[in-house]
Amino acid sequence: MQDLGIKVLFEGSNFTRLLSGLWVTVEISLVSVAISLVLGVLLGMVMTLKNPITKVLTKIFLEFNRLMPQLVSLFLVYFGLTTAFGIDLSGQTSAIIVFSLWGTAEMGDLVRSALISIPKHQYDSSAALGLTKLQAYRYVVIPQTLRRLTPPAINLTTRMIKTTSLVVLIGVVEVLKVGQQIIDANRYTTPDAALWIYGVIFFLYFIVCYPISKLAGRLEKQWKN
Repeated sequence: MQDLGIKVLFEGSNFTRLLSGLWVTVEISLVSVAISLVLGVLLGMVMTLKNPITKVLTKIFLEFNRLMPQLVSLFLVYFGLTTAFGIDLSGQTSAIIVFSLWGTAEMGDLVRSALISIPKHQYDSSAALGLTKLQAYRYVVIPQTLRRLTPPAINLTTRMIKTTSLVVLIGVVEVLKVGQQIIDANRYTTPDAALWIYGVIFFLYFIVCYPISKLAGRLEKQWKN
């Protein structure tokens, strides 16, 4: 029992360090999601304009961020911008820039889809009831858009939280990096520690993501009826 490796978790400040690393992960995710929500809504509204220039520009922005692997984007921002423009960016700041751009592109497309999915007769019915255009958006279009947008937006949030594990490759000391440091420090004395450390990291991610995922399912079920 003494060789299972679980004791490593509670030696010194190992468990506290894992929680600190988790907070770094959550912090990057929360800031990126907040920026993505604001910019994504604006981008989605711009994407619905019938202007050929904005259509081309937003399409390029969307496809670039959607097709580019997040790891490559992290390296481009962290190493590329620093070298090309002499900008001093920390790994955490680089991660927030990359995930905010990615989240903005994804959120913008979700907003665009939600807006264009509102049937035309909803607008016509609003006009027939005497509502102004602003009132039609406030009482008819926006409530329906939010219903259609919220579940996929929450799913995007969980995807962003899980993808932040890539930031370990640009030197950010988040929960995965802390786990690796603990495993390396005990590699010869407690070889089985890796199983327990990665198991705990799994549960930490689960604790963060499961309530969000559950909320998305609950809202989808509630608004479906």
